[in-house]
Amino acid sequence: MSKTQKGECFCGAVEIEVTGAPEAMGYCHCGSCRSWSAGPVNAFTLFKDENVKVTRGQDHIGHFRKTERSDRQFCTACGGHLMTGHPHWGLTDVYAATIPGQVFSPAVHVNYAETVLPMRDGLPKLRDFPAELGGSGESIPE
Repeated sequence: MSKTQKGECFCGAVEIEVTGAPEAMGYCHCGSCRSWSAGPVNAFTLFKDENVKVTRGQDHIGHFRKTERSDRQFCTACGGHLMTGHPHWGLTDVYAATIPGQVFSPAVHVNYAETVLPMRDGLPKLRDFPAELGGSGESIPE
């Protein structure tokens, strides 16, 4: 049986359920993620789309699509960020803080060429994305 975890937005109006383990966890350093998250780096947990379900408050979910590759979703009641759908990959980034029971075990930094917060943690630093996700797959030094 797959592990199921629940999380919610800042005010609790929207509840999300994730099933199974994330496909990947790490940090994104791109300008869009930094701006959206209001921080120098964004922590991501990528789940297969079919493993993410809104269990309460679907009518409170707003969407912002800066590009067709990212459907950023937030609670319209409190403004709390929830997740970003990446339809071209079939993955949903449920922000690490949204699922409090999920142990965050980052394995990679993506878009590190854009970093404003250098991090020396021994994890791979990719210039952009892994090759299997359409990036160069090129590593850059810490």
